Amino acid sequence: MKKWQPLVYALLISGGILIGNINNNPTTSQNNNKINGILELIDNHYVDTLNTADFEDKTINAILNELDPHSAYIPIKKYQAVEEDMQGSFSGIGVQFNIIEDSIVVVSPISGGPSEKLGIQSGDRIVTVEKEDVASTGIKNEGVIKLLRGEKGTTVNISIKRRGQHELMPFAIVRDDIPLYSVDAGIMLEKDIAYIKINRFAATTYQEMMEKVILLQNKGMQKLILDFRGNPGGYLHIANQICDEFLTEGELIVFTEGRNRTKQETFATQNGQLQDLKIIALIDEGSASASEIVSGALQDNDRGLVIGRRSFGKGLVQEQIALNDGSVVRLTTQRYYTPSGRCIQKDYGKNEKDYYLEKYSRKAENEYPDSLKYTTKNGRTVYGGGGITPDITIERDSTVNYLQINKMVSKGWINEFCLQESEHHKKGNIQHHNQINTQEIFAKYKAFVKQKDADFNLKLGATEKAYFSNLLKATTCRNLWDNDMYYSILSAEDEYIQKAISEF
Repeated sequence: MKKWQPLVYALLISGGILIGNINNNPTTSQNNNKINGILELIDNHYVDTLNTADFEDKTINAILNELDPHSAYIPIKKYQAVEEDMQGSFSGIGVQFNIIEDSIVVVSPISGGPSEKLGIQSGDRIVTVEKEDVASTGIKNEGVIKLLRGEKGTTVNISIKRRGQHELMPFAIVRDDIPLYSVDAGIMLEKDIAYIKINRFAATTYQEMMEKVILLQNKGMQKLILDFRGNPGGYLHIANQICDEFLTEGELIVFTEGRNRTKQETFATQNGQLQDLKIIALIDEGSASASEIVSGALQDNDRGLVIGRRSFGKGLVQEQIALNDGSVVRLTTQRYYTPSGRCIQKDYGKNEKDYYLEKYSRKAENEYPDSLKYTTKNGRTVYGGGGITPDITIERDSTVNYLQINKMVSKGWINEFCLQESEHHKKGNIQHHNQINTQEIFAKYKAFVKQKDADFNLKLGATEKAYFSNLLKATTCRNLWDNDMYYSILSAEDEYIQKAISEF
């Protein structure tokens, strides 16, 4: 149920750090009389009929695009989906699905959700929804979500085709609140080293993380790897809560300041429970906003190492302003600064496209002018002006090419194959992930690809093959068990994680 995730991630990076709702309306002044007058003039006299609402949306976007890359307008039709993702739940039937060969295939029922309680299984194919045929109709993700999500307590009737069953199986599912998790995994990697993967900073992220922490402490955690790779950010106050757990009382977490906003400093309190835990943060080019606040606070206070690649470079704060019709504007009002005084906002570039693609064209990761030099609490040198530069850089291997793997991901082949593999292993009553051999699963996948496209020449180098074989195993095991198993298997071939382990 993750169709809206790309939209949410885009709005998190482009919309910035969310610091709550400001439920007042923008005031009208003489400065906008000209704009209002032109809109009224067009509405009254233009030769063709206009879709006023759509025209207003485009006008607002045009104005905001002239300000900075992170001020954003969110129309009503998109706002609900964004809010659901950030608030941590929605109402629906509780399944993760993929569209495979024009069919809605259940990847897994969400634990504790209404579908799991009724016995819906991985591999089930949804054929009808409210007697409407949804198989082989070209339905897209958004269409599935529109059909299956709805008000809590309402009923949706579906029929399912299950492998081995000749007749369709009817289900009447009462929609309920379905959690959207922002902490993907919390696992032990070695005897005393734990790993937590955070995918965004939503309303429930701090609570989710601390639940994982308690479980890991009971398993002997003394060192922690916090993974913020690909995390686009989210709520500022959640980033502050997480930092507070690791920093000692009185240490500065972050400060914000703007032309019409006074300087606000956030300090760690005495409430932190993890102040003695050894910690390493992982970042990459996709780590933005709140991810940079946490990693910057840990780095500037010399609390732990930061490993990976220079982060995205987003140091602007947005405030959310509700408009009369329920749409919202997220307007940049402040810059945020790490404890050493760094504003890590990168240059806007020539246009929005260049701004967001900049991370793919970086050459010198660690070359900065002296004017951007700052010092940490213990006197180490760090740099501002474009993201958080890690203490230890994972260099990009220019000889490795993941193009074929990315193509297979986009075609949906990997998910389809791994779903079939997991169904096969369920029948074999598999008990342990070690029963799945990476060489064997790669050989089976090659045969599967030939059936999908006889002309597709799967040819991977040694590094790419090792990674891909492990990915196939991890994805299959996620279908059989859970996300923890997925990340546990992936970690064995993860250069970032292995480097972090060696640094403790």
